[in-house]
Amino acid sequence: MSRLTALIVAALLALTACSGSSPQSGPKSLRMTVWTANEAHLKLLNEIASEYKASHPDVTEIKFDSIPADGYTTTLTTQIAGGNAPDLAWILEESAPDFVSSGALAPIKAKVEKADELVPSAIKLWEKDGELYAYPFSTSPFGLFVNTDLVEELPKTWEQAVAASAGKNLVLPDFKYQNWAVLSAIWRGWGANAWSEDGRTCGFSSQEMKDAMTFVHKAIFTDKAIPGPGTTVDFFAGNAAMAVSQISRAGALKDAKFGWTLLPLPQGPKGDYAVIGQAGVGVLKRSKNADAAADFLGFFTNSANSAKLAQFFPPVRQSLLNAETLAKSNPLIKPEQLQSVVIDGISKGVVKPSHQGQEELNQTIRAALDPLWKPDANVGQVLDGVCAKIKPLLERP
Repeated sequence: MSRLTALIVAALLALTACSGSSPQSGPKSLRMTVWTANEAHLKLLNEIASEYKASHPDVTEIKFDSIPADGYTTTLTTQIAGGNAPDLAWILEESAPDFVSSGALAPIKAKVEKADELVPSAIKLWEKDGELYAYPFSTSPFGLFVNTDLVEELPKTWEQAVAASAGKNLVLPDFKYQNWAVLSAIWRGWGANAWSEDGRTCGFSSQEMKDAMTFVHKAIFTDKAIPGPGTTVDFFAGNAAMAVSQISRAGALKDAKFGWTLLPLPQGPKGDYAVIGQAGVGVLKRSKNADAAADFLGFFTNSANSAKLAQFFPPVRQSLLNAETLAKSNPLIKPEQLQSVVIDGISKGVVKPSHQGQEELNQTIRAALDPLWKPDANVGQVLDGVCAKIKPLLERP
């Protein structure tokens, strides 16, 4: 059992013993933890909450508790362990296996409107034994933003992307030489995986991963395309040729003084592919208002509200996955871009790496990869070292 799973299970046992965990009668107040502090996001969330309260007078308050993205899961599990669990919580894809397996989340499938229209591959991470334990409200493929003032010919392959970005910067805004899983947006093009499908075998020492990471290392230290460690470059301020990111970042380009476009991820040696970042919203089983929270989750994720949320968080509802519908809430992105990056990406993409015990795996892999971010690094040796470090974690019952 992973450290995070063990913490959640211990917290649940503690909450079970608390007399205060019985359902609350009378007026109800709900709290949902979120990692966004973006004003536009919160405005929309509060509008949806106000609409719900208007037809549910027994729910007097719905509060969105913004927790910084860095350390979000740690803060959330600390709240759970301290007996201060929220009623609902946003959950990162990397934490999904721990939350789903621990029993921390209440089943919600019965509350989800038209659950049969959800893209099957997109809800797989949040299911167990045929039940749904969180709704993947944000299923966002990575794409390639291109500054067309700095790039003359749009790239089709990673080789072309790096060549066009040499000296002009190809950035991965969420990587920062810490969040290694973001690199899956590149190495999946080589057919590489962090681990086997059953999660038991390390993939970092595979030839596919070594080839991909050799390419990344060269792009940093030889081609001078990807900014090196300690260097911050902002594509959205016009300071880079390209950026690997998701459509939720497009809002930052509303007043851009440069030309830009959005493309699917470039082809790797294995051809076309897509990588998805995902987040679910679930109901904490030990919430005093779990029934009310589940009912609000059903409202929050219904077809109408999913369409509203789609301007920031791409949906998994088949009825909304068309360029015409998505264009209404994403005016900065052309319909053909929404089709090629978002719709096609969701249909064929794989979610970023996730595993039980991801928190410990993240820390271990991050530390084991540190020697790679030097000009003279031995890529193969470093990656073999990653597998040596995480093998016991992957094989743990």
